Amino acid sequence: MTTAIRLLVLLSGVLFLVTGLRWLVAPAGVAPDFGLVLGSGIGLSSQIGDMSAFFLTLALCILMGLTTRRSIWYYPAITLLSLTAIGRILAWLLHDAALAMNLIAPEVLVALLLFFATRYLPDRA
Repeated sequence: MTTAIRLLVLLSGVLFLVTGLRWLVAPAGVAPDFGLVLGSGIGLSSQIGDMSAFFLTLALCILMGLTTRRSIWYYPAITLLSLTAIGRILAWLLHDAALAMNLIAPEVLVALLLFFATRYLPDRA
């Protein structure tokens, strides 16, 4: 079971890494996946900087958790994913945004996966 959890955690870390790098090198290709149209000027800078930082931080925390075997590294990723899902739901409830279940579901599932990883993957002694 621990091997399966490790592989799923690794897969999520790699996917976040790839997404973060795509935001840095080819934002026009990844923006539509999030329902975004790229801005210009400072707006474009904010989109690329914020989105790449978000995904690269997720990847870094997840991969650090795996390589160091310290579950503490999973908590920032759990927090980011959970707050993002809550923010999307609040955007739908309060601001007439579309309910983005295709984005919320993976955020919740990966947050739960990481939570299970904190419980079932042993910390290094």
